[in-house]
Amino acid sequence: MSTVSYYTAEGLKKLREELDQLKSIERPKASQAIAEARDKGDLSENAEYDAAKEAQGMLEMRISKLEEVYSNARLIDESQLDVSKALVLSNVKIKNQANGMELKYTLVAESEADLKTGKISVSSPIGKGLLGKKVGEIAEISVPNGKLNFEILEISRD
Repeated sequence: MSTVSYYTAEGLKKLREELDQLKSIERPKASQAIAEARDKGDLSENAEYDAAKEAQGMLEMRISKLEEVYSNARLIDESQLDVSKALVLSNVKIKNQANGMELKYTLVAESEADLKTGKISVSSPIGKGLLGKKVGEIAEISVPNGKLNFEILEISRD
């Protein structure tokens, strides 16, 4: 059963580029490695051949998975999103009520999450807690070590 995944234009482009890279560059490399190993003689005792076939199988499995994800990918239409609430693609500035620390996150699809760049998944505990909240509201979020309360300071879109 395939599931629909939502992507930004940037995330969809990265997915397409990775798929193209695997098909046009990695696939020929795997075939070449098998051919080179085959040329070395007896296949029944050729560990290099077995390893190359195994690597090719893993590569084909990855390509197949990416093709399925890409075929079920949907582009998020940013013009249709409500700017008054925290939704996917919202930049949300929050304040931790316990320590007063202010944080800014961009809510993105799970496949595009990258904490280093401030992008958190809408399916993460914090992302789920922020979804649908408006400026001034308090988001009570359950995390593994208890509950955190965040005040929504600002919501914007780039």
